[in-house]
Amino acid sequence: MKRKQRTEILIHCPTKVLRELSEAVESHHAIKILEEPNSGLVMVKMRETAMKTKFFLGEVLVTECKVLLGETLGLGILRGSHKKRAYYLAVIDAAFNADIDEIEGLRERIREESGRIQILQGRERQQILKTKVDFETLDEEVKA
Repeated sequence: MKRKQRTEILIHCPTKVLRELSEAVESHHAIKILEEPNSGLVMVKMRETAMKTKFFLGEVLVTECKVLLGETLGLGILRGSHKKRAYYLAVIDAAFNADIDEIEGLRERIREESGRIQILQGRERQQILKTKVDFETLDEEVKA
């Protein structure tokens, strides 16, 4: 599992799961906080579809944290104001970057959460699709 995929799963995990994963790392390794969790703004870049030009849509509030596990850096950043979650993400990231012994257990738990998240997102998609309007059908009914 690549870092991007792992991070996408983790940001959708409940805080409880992130805390458990982080504690599994902290119980065996010392964590040094380089940058306390703090809020910041990040510019959102978009591509305009007609001319294919990039522009800045605006700013998004993020929370970020940096930690060290030994000599290995871990970064946690996510949208919104979530200081504990940013810290947990940074610890988990450092663990994977350092390739510690506990990694396989973390991977397995993340895979389990991935399955649970996919089920929840599938249900949400189904709820959204129930509200979808077929405008061609409406047009045919008007003609009749």
